[in-house]
Amino acid sequence: MTNNEFEKGKVFTFNKEVEYANGSIVSKIILKKETGNVTLFSFAQGQNLSEHTAPFDAMVQVIEGIAEVIINKEAFILKQGDTIIMPADIPHAVNAVEKFKMVLTMIKSF
Repeated sequence: MTNNEFEKGKVFTFNKEVEYANGSIVSKIILKKETGNVTLFSFAQGQNLSEHTAPFDAMVQVIEGIAEVIINKEAFILKQGDTIIMPADIPHAVNAVEKFKMVLTMIKSF
């Protein structure tokens, strides 16, 4: 792996590439470029990313478990296979309803 990214030209399965850690959030960088990042996360049940904003749109894809994504005070329950886009500059938060894994894709605007 270069720059902590996943190895290119190699088949992988997201669910198998990150483990759960009790009471923690684990993240692994899949790709990191000037134009954006793709990161794999696992959340233990009850863990969260508190409300914040980001200067770029970010797409959450739940690959296992159940998450609550709150965008501008509106809650959305996402299950395996669900995806949502969190708009730039709008407050959002992520909560682990149960343990879950997600892929976060952030695309930057210049």
